[in-house]
Amino acid sequence: MIRNPILPGFNPDPSICRVGEDYYIATSTFEWYPGVQIHHSRDLVNWRLVSRPLNRAAQLDMRGNPDSGGIWAPCLSHADGKFWLVYTDVKRLDGAFKDTHNYIVTCETVDGEWSDPIYVNSMGFDPSLFHDDDGRKWFLDLRWNHRGKGTGGNPKHASFDGIILQEWSPERGLFGPATNIFGGTERGLTEGPHLFKRDGWYYLTVAEGGTGYNHAVTMARSRRIEGPYEVHPEKHLITAAHAPEHPIQRTGHGQYVEGHDGRHWHTFLMGRPLSTENGRFSPMGRETGIEEVVWRDGWLWLKEGGQLPRAEISADAKPAGPAAVEHSFGPGALPAEFQWLRSPFPERIFRLSDRGLTLIGRESLGSWFEQSLVARRQEHFVYTAETALDFAPKHYQQAAGLTTYYNRHKLHALILTSEPGIGRALTILSCPGDWPNFALTHPIAPVSVGDGPVELRVDVDHAAQQFYWRQGGDWQAIGPELDAAVISDEGGRGEHASFTGAFVGMVAFDTSGSAAEAHFTRFAYRPS
Repeated sequence: MIRNPILPGFNPDPSICRVGEDYYIATSTFEWYPGVQIHHSRDLVNWRLVSRPLNRAAQLDMRGNPDSGGIWAPCLSHADGKFWLVYTDVKRLDGAFKDTHNYIVTCETVDGEWSDPIYVNSMGFDPSLFHDDDGRKWFLDLRWNHRGKGTGGNPKHASFDGIILQEWSPERGLFGPATNIFGGTERGLTEGPHLFKRDGWYYLTVAEGGTGYNHAVTMARSRRIEGPYEVHPEKHLITAAHAPEHPIQRTGHGQYVEGHDGRHWHTFLMGRPLSTENGRFSPMGRETGIEEVVWRDGWLWLKEGGQLPRAEISADAKPAGPAAVEHSFGPGALPAEFQWLRSPFPERIFRLSDRGLTLIGRESLGSWFEQSLVARRQEHFVYTAETALDFAPKHYQQAAGLTTYYNRHKLHALILTSEPGIGRALTILSCPGDWPNFALTHPIAPVSVGDGPVELRVDVDHAAQQFYWRQGGDWQAIGPELDAAVISDEGGRGEHASFTGAFVGMVAFDTSGSAAEAHFTRFAYRPS
C-alpha cells in the first residue's frame, strides 16, 4: 500500500525521475542547509534520504536570505549518463521584487559530490530542464513581472508573466529566442513548469492557484515545443480546492513519471491541515504525495477518476510504520535527519566530539545570518522529543535549549540561561507569529536549576504542546500549554509568507559575542 504522504514532513515541490528501476524525488529545502533533499525508492512505497547535494559554499550560501527564501522548487533529471539538478536561490520574496538566481549542478551518481554550479539566469523561479530526444536541452522558468497589474504583464496572473522556454547547453548557456509558451488558466499564479514528450506531443504540467488551498496541477500539450499549448479538457489534473473536507489538501506542483512496469504516476505537494476554531493549520507544511494516472485520448487522468488524490493506493510493498529515532551524539557526522539554517560553514555553528553535539552560541533566534540551530522535521501530529543538555551560561545573553521552530517569528523554546539573582534557570521564549515583537509572550518565573546536565522534553499533540524538564528525578511540566498551531504554514503571518514546515531541535545563542558552547549528549523523537 502506498500511503500519502510518501515523504511526510516538510518536503514540497516534488520533482521525480526514474533511472531503470530506481526512483528519485528532489524536494525544496528553502533556508535549511544543506540544500535540496533527494529520496530514493524502488517500490514507490518506502523512501530513503540519499543526498543533500548543495552542501558547500561554492554551491549555496544563504546567509542573509529571508525566511522561506533559499532553495525553491528543484528539478531533477537524468540524461547523458548523469543527473542534472536545477535550483533557485531566492534572496528576496516579499513585495514587488523577487531576487531569484537559477543554477544547474550535475553528478554521475545521485549520492556523489555534485559539481560547482553553472549560473543560468535570474528571470524568475521554479526552473526546469527538459532533455529532448534529439539531444537538445531546453530551460523553462516563470518570468516575474515586478510591475504587477496594468503594466503589460499577463492580465490573469499580475506578476506571474508566463512560462518562458529557451534553449540551453552547458557550453553556450541560454541561446536562441526566449518564448513565452504558456500563460496558464484563469486560476492564475502559473508556476512550476515541467515538460515531457510522448507520442509526438510535448506535454507541459504546471502548478496553479498558489501554494495554499486553491492549488492545482494543470496540464497542456502541443505538437511543437514552442507551442501553442492547448489545455487539458478538465484543465486541472489534480486539485482539492473544491473539496475542503478531503483529508489531502493543497494539492499541486508535481511531476509525471512512467514506471518501469508500465504504470504511470504523478507526484504532487500536499498538506494535512489541522482544523481548529481559528481555522486550518498545516504543521508539517507541504509534503510529498503520489497518485497513479492513466492515459486516455492523449491526456493524463487520475486512475480512479476525478481530481482528488487518494490517501492509500494499492501496491506490492508494505510501508514501514512510524518508529522512534534516538541518537547518542559522538564523533562523526551529524545524523541525516538533521539540518541547520543558511550557513555553508557548519564548523562555526556546531561540532561533534566525545562531549556530544556542541552548539556554538552565535546570533539570536531571529537572525537571518548565523544561527546555531540543529533540528529535524516534524512528521507526525503527535510526538515527543527530548534532549540532554550540559551548559554553564554566565549571563542572560547566553542561552541553549529545546525548540519547536518554524521560522524567526513562529517558535517556542525552553531555554537554559542565567538570570540575575537566580543563576542557572529555565525559562520559555515564545514568538507566536508577531515578529518583530519577539518577547516572553508566555512569561513564567524562571525556574532555578542546579549544576550539571539538564534534560528537556516537549510533547506535541495536534494543536497543543507542553514543555517538561528534569534533573535526576521525574519529569516536571514547565510553563503553560502552548499553541502548537502557530508552528505551521498558516500560523502567524499566514500561508502566503510561509513555505516550510515545523521542526524540533536544539538551539544555542550568545548575543554577547562570546560564543558560549552548549553540549547536547542525546536527542530522541518518538511519534505516537
